[in-house]
Amino acid sequence: MTGWQEFLLSRPDVSGGELCAAGTRIPVTVILDTLAEGATKDEILASYPSLCLDHINAALSYAAELAHEERLVPIKTV
Repeated sequence: MTGWQEFLLSRPDVSGGELCAAGTRIPVTVILDTLAEGATKDEILASYPSLCLDHINAALSYAAELAHEERLVPIKTV
């Protein structure tokens, strides 16, 4: 797969400028939240027919890149 930039796009006139799956109005946050809730990629594709697998993979790549760039707050263990 190529970089996430090919499949994710931010435009001021679409979803208030949120980063969305290219060619859709589906924000990356919706894709990531749905995955975090336990949905499979196939379930997401069934729920959002305008998405393709490349959109989902790009959203994951984007999230991974952000995690590498940001200093994450450590989780306190007991």
